[in-house]
Amino acid sequence: MATNSGKRARRENKETFSWYDTQHPSKIPSKFPNLEPKSYVQQDYLDAIVSKDIVFALGSAGSGKSYVATHYAAEQLYYKRVNKIILTRPAVEAGGEHLGFLPGELIDGKLMPYLQPYMETLNELLGKSFVEYCLKVGYVEPVPMAFMRGRSFKDCLILADEMQSASEDQLKMLLTRIGENSKLLINGDLEQRDIRAAGLEDAIGRIHHLPEVEVITFRDDDCVRSGICKKILKAYRN
Repeated sequence: MATNSGKRARRENKETFSWYDTQHPSKIPSKFPNLEPKSYVQQDYLDAIVSKDIVFALGSAGSGKSYVATHYAAEQLYYKRVNKIILTRPAVEAGGEHLGFLPGELIDGKLMPYLQPYMETLNELLGKSFVEYCLKVGYVEPVPMAFMRGRSFKDCLILADEMQSASEDQLKMLLTRIGENSKLLINGDLEQRDIRAAGLEDAIGRIHHLPEVEVITFRDDDCVRSGICKKILKAYRN
């Protein structure tokens, strides 16, 4: 026989996910893990995300900027505080490497390889089957920057990664997509450009003073990926 607490938990779960397709309750995770910032700068970044509409996070590899942004977005979707998560980034390979033709549909075959860091975190937090369901029904939507013109993103959280490789026109287009009740989280590393692009620096210079905008900078010492990763970052400074 089910206990009162068990019935209450199922009732709360149903209410939380009433906007999801109730035909798929097994795909809904039973609880969402709390985010515990691993550095003071991660905490500053999280505070900025909560209080601002647009947040730029700059810094080197391993600082956790993408993880913090994705964790926050997943939590907002889990508790139905946003209608969807938008994922985007410039389709530029690391170090100028050209992968050539990628088979498959536009999203699955061509854009998804660039969004794997986001997808790995979403799968970790929400479960792979639930993320697949969200992709299918549009609660998580990968959007190529080339197909973003004319869109207006309302009641959603937009995650834009590796934006150091975006052009000025691409950044302007992205920034002007944000609609009501939305947040735009832009991540990038100005020392990891894969093409000659100045869109990120240009955008920050133009709008950093606005009260709805904040810029957070991660340093090498803020690397939380591993001790060896931090040492390698410092070695490449010499």
